[in-house]
Amino acid sequence: MSNVTKGSDNVFKDLGFGHEEAANLKIRADLMINLQKFIKSQNWTQAEAANFFGETQPRISNLMNGDIDRFAIDKLVQMLSQAGMEVRIVITSQVPV
Repeated sequence: MSNVTKGSDNVFKDLGFGHEEAANLKIRADLMINLQKFIKSQNWTQAEAANFFGETQPRISNLMNGDIDRFAIDKLVQMLSQAGMEVRIVITSQVPV
């Protein structure tokens, strides 16, 4: 019989990444997922998405394949803005203020 352990809200933290790196990876992953959903909702080929975003097809391939290391937060925010999406950041404190 297997033991199941409930994870946190950040899979990267659960995988052992440090707090700061896990937070950065989670943000990038969330932004990438939204871009992937947008591209799929448009029924675009990677070439069509590349043309829309002013990127290369291999770069869109990286995005669609979730190659998180190739994208910075600011680039993903810029692409989401180009797609007409508003990005909002919510900051919560884990330490009493």
